[in-house]
Amino acid sequence: MSNNNEKYVKVAIAAASESIKQGGGPFGAIVIKDEKIVGRGMNSVTTNNDPTAHAEVNAIRDACANLNTFNLKGCTLYANCEPCPMCLSAIYWARIDNYYYAADGKDASEAGFDDSYIKEELHKPIDMRSTKASQIMRDSALEVFREWAEKTDKTEY
Repeated sequence: MSNNNEKYVKVAIAAASESIKQGGGPFGAIVIKDEKIVGRGMNSVTTNNDPTAHAEVNAIRDACANLNTFNLKGCTLYANCEPCPMCLSAIYWARIDNYYYAADGKDASEAGFDDSYIKEELHKPIDMRSTKASQIMRDSALEVFREWAEKTDKTEY
């Protein structure tokens, strides 16, 4: 574990402040490996017209590009705010070992960034969610999974 946790969180907070200056939301994140910053991210949802361009996702993308891998095992993410459900999922998909954050979800909500409805939606049965989902063509889709299962030269993740 890093002895520099507060130093790294301060870097993430500074990135959040810079994001505001550049027209983005007040979120910043960095990814650390072996005590070095390998990924940096600021919120660019509004500047890039990309609802997935949260600071944590951008930092993960940057780290993966810099390390030339999709697996960030051995890395730690630092953010100025508790990750939203999407960012938390990205942290898990990237196999990041652990993460630190400063402000929590309640703090973000008070600033106008409330993700509690998403958390509530995820706990509902799929047919009770506000965004409607319909499963179609399952058999056709299963064929692609069979193709993947039979592939001998695939890269597992």
